[in-house]
Amino acid sequence: MQANDQTLVQQLFDGNARFRMLYEEHLLLEKELRKLEQKTFLTPEEEVEKKKIQKLKLAGKDEMELILIRHRQ
Repeated sequence: MQANDQTLVQQLFDGNARFRMLYEEHLLLEKELRKLEQKTFLTPEEEVEKKKIQKLKLAGKDEMELILIRHRQ
């Protein structure tokens, strides 16, 4: 990430409620994912949860990227 992008992310975090919510959710999902990945064995339910978290995290990241693109222009 370039310095310009870091500045823009900070501005959006401070001034865009949707971006801030997505960013904070992304961090929480990352934390949950790390917990699951530290286990040596996942139950079938945990595997489903892991896939769900990965999909939510990716969808949030995609939406944050769209917001960034719109604000770069």
